[in-house]
Amino acid sequence: MKASRLTRIFFITAIGLLLGIGTVQPIQAEEIVIGTASRAGVYFQAGQAICRLLNAETTQHGVVCKVLPTDGSIYNLQQIRAGKLRFGVVQSDWQYRAANGTGKFKSAGPDTDLRALFSVHGESFTVVARRDAGIQSFDDLKGKRVNIGNPGSGQRATLEVLMDAKGWDKNIFSLANELSASEQSLALCHNRVQAMVYTVGHPNASVLQAVNLCDAIIVPVGGPAVDRLLADNPYYAHTQVPGGVYKGNPQPVATFGVKATVVTSAKRLRADTAYLLVKTVFENLDDFKKQHPAFAGLEAASMVTEGLSAPLHEGALRYYREKGWL
Repeated sequence: MKASRLTRIFFITAIGLLLGIGTVQPIQAEEIVIGTASRAGVYFQAGQAICRLLNAETTQHGVVCKVLPTDGSIYNLQQIRAGKLRFGVVQSDWQYRAANGTGKFKSAGPDTDLRALFSVHGESFTVVARRDAGIQSFDDLKGKRVNIGNPGSGQRATLEVLMDAKGWDKNIFSLANELSASEQSLALCHNRVQAMVYTVGHPNASVLQAVNLCDAIIVPVGGPAVDRLLADNPYYAHTQVPGGVYKGNPQPVATFGVKATVVTSAKRLRADTAYLLVKTVFENLDDFKKQHPAFAGLEAASMVTEGLSAPLHEGALRYYREKGWL
């Protein structure tokens, strides 16, 4: 009787162990959030494109990606440094300043944990004006009502750099409004402001809204101050807003610009997760390029080198070396 009972217990235990071994345990999800900018801008589209690719394979790797609209580059860099964001899309000039502790980041000092992953599209500093405002050049903004962008945004910070190079402050405008990118085109069309500035890839929804609703124009940005900025700062380059992209603006418009880049922190991102993210993007680059017209011309060779002043994250570096790109 006792032997029979012990045998029964043995077999029940053995079956339980075998069932336990054969059970597929669910992958524990790792959530990553990418800070972008206004929903109206291309940063938000870049974040969505990255998350769409990652989330398509969540059941395989366990990473869940979410997109967060934010105030923009400065905010994203500050939040990454504070450990409140793991990823962010930022302008290449502000990546440089955060990594080196210059400009708005001088008091905080260099962010030695900041790491680059890759760059995305080029971005042009873009001035959009009402056609009836008499604004034909950047200098014509003097005495006008201008939306200078919300604090923390890359467009606001780039405008302030250019204004500093010209010896201007915001008192040079009759009104310096601080609307976000998603608000500014309607303010322009309602004549609350006569011009708005945006550092952005093209075509852009906010600019399209302005030209379609109220026949706005794209204003060239150039001159000695811009030439000095480009000579002194390698992350700036001459760019153009393409002609024919916006109704009533058939010719290319000269300006200057930067690169949009994706950054993270060495402390808060495992090498395997960084490796997975960049591998997913580059192995699906053709799909990524279809997500927005600004991404159409992307090439892997330039994405892993241009606009990246912070060190590459070790996980990204491992993948790029495997591919022979570095």
